[in-house]
Amino acid sequence: MADSLIVLDRTAALRRAKVLNRLTIGWNLVEGIVAVWAGWLAGSVSLIGFGLDSGIEVSAALILAWRLAKDRAGECSQEADRRAQRLVAISFGVLAAYVSYEAVADLVAGNQPDVSIVGIVLAALSLAVMPVLARAKARLAPVLGSRAAQAEASQTDVCAWLSAAVLIGLGANAAFGWWWADPLAALVIAGIAAWMATVTWKADSLEDTCCG
Repeated sequence: MADSLIVLDRTAALRRAKVLNRLTIGWNLVEGIVAVWAGWLAGSVSLIGFGLDSGIEVSAALILAWRLAKDRAGECSQEADRRAQRLVAISFGVLAAYVSYEAVADLVAGNQPDVSIVGIVLAALSLAVMPVLARAKARLAPVLGSRAAQAEASQTDVCAWLSAAVLIGLGANAAFGWWWADPLAALVIAGIAAWMATVTWKADSLEDTCCG
């Protein structure tokens, strides 16, 4: 009886993970397009970078979708999970490198973006949605026994922090003319992303892994 309950719980978790994965992909596709468009209009490199980060988030979600598809097909293996985990770690690294470059470039050049109400609203919405989505994903990861699921949930957390950085930067620029606030906050987020890349790459198996 206990075994059957575990199977049912795991089946339900897989269904829920699939729904959350699709929500992540859909949200970030829209977010990315709007952010890049708004950033281009305002001349905001950080907002454009925020939109490109959404593309990285979509790639991480697609990696997890591939991982879950193998699991649903009964092909769960340590090697498949490890590959997915490493790909998510690499995406953290790409995010850290890109945000660092753009933040330093903004500080050196003294770029001052125009006020973007669309960007501020978008960052605020993302800041409200992403933590909820990340917590929902993180709760499923131990049930799924997937390092990739945990790593992808962590990347959603990073997306929330980046949303906060963009919101602070755009808001400070709009309210006080503090153009430098956004690149400084972005450097903090880049550091967090770099740390998460290292942690994700070196992570051990989750407890109760289906592959263990």
